[in-house]
Amino acid sequence: MRSTLVRQFGDPEQVIEHVEATRAAPAAGEVEVEISLAAINPSDLIPVTGAYRARTELPFVPGFEGVGVVSRVGAGVHHLKPGDRVMPIGASGLWQQFLIRPAEWCFAVPDDVSDAEAAMSYVNPLTALRLVEALRRHFGSLEGLSVGVTAAGSAIGGMLMKLLAPEGLTPTAILRSEKSRHRIGEGYPIIVTDGSNLPAGTRFDAVLDAVGGTLAAELIGRAIHPDGTCIQYGALSGIPVPQAVITSRADVRFAFLWLRTWVHSAGREALEAAFARSFAGVRNALFASPVAATYPLSRLGVALAHQADPLRNGKILLDPRC
Repeated sequence: MRSTLVRQFGDPEQVIEHVEATRAAPAAGEVEVEISLAAINPSDLIPVTGAYRARTELPFVPGFEGVGVVSRVGAGVHHLKPGDRVMPIGASGLWQQFLIRPAEWCFAVPDDVSDAEAAMSYVNPLTALRLVEALRRHFGSLEGLSVGVTAAGSAIGGMLMKLLAPEGLTPTAILRSEKSRHRIGEGYPIIVTDGSNLPAGTRFDAVLDAVGGTLAAELIGRAIHPDGTCIQYGALSGIPVPQAVITSRADVRFAFLWLRTWVHSAGREALEAAFARSFAGVRNALFASPVAATYPLSRLGVALAHQADPLRNGKILLDPRC
């Protein structure tokens, strides 16, 4: 079967290999899923670089998000059958034609949600929902707060802006480049900065950060009110937030949000409820994401180059069937 494999850490365009892999049979409690579409996310590529090497075991197949059809079931599996459309979660491995996953980690996809929509209904929507919930836990009511959203021109950044607006506040979009300005909806304040030119007087009660590095350091050090919070959920800059900056602001709560940690502790019922909210957001366009292009897995190199294009406007999807 068609598959990909990472044997060494490095530049994703250089170290992700195309391989022919053995198609295994599902064991008891497992199902085999033929992947229809898989998304490319920063969370797929960052482990490839070795940024999380302490918790990333080589070799591995990338891909955390996608949708497929159950093709075979192992003994003892009764709630799934061949032909069921599911989202398999809980580990990487979706950048291959067939995937073996425990049946308990496969979630049904409603008939009115397309494959493309389902392939983008996990990582970004559930992360966005958890981030807003984290703000509620810290502040209680969000009404009247000032919240900055870094990488606001990204797919998840746009979701956060839409989720926060009905909470009685106007979030501020923080962009590293003017190239992303067109992605921000009408009516939102916008700051374009890489951190070195943070406008004087910039102040927030909270920052939701996907960038890290200099930008996050400047926001924490200079722009968050006492008793505020900075929640980091990504590191697009590839640079961690300096510990000295975090330590210098003991009056600001700094936290990481790793979706995987929550997913592996939440339990099936909570995950089903989260996916129900995600699918509802897909239907009402709250979690709608444009698709820039869909590539066959055999053209992964082209897909990764498109993913890296700063002018890309939308998600890149992979079809492992070809």
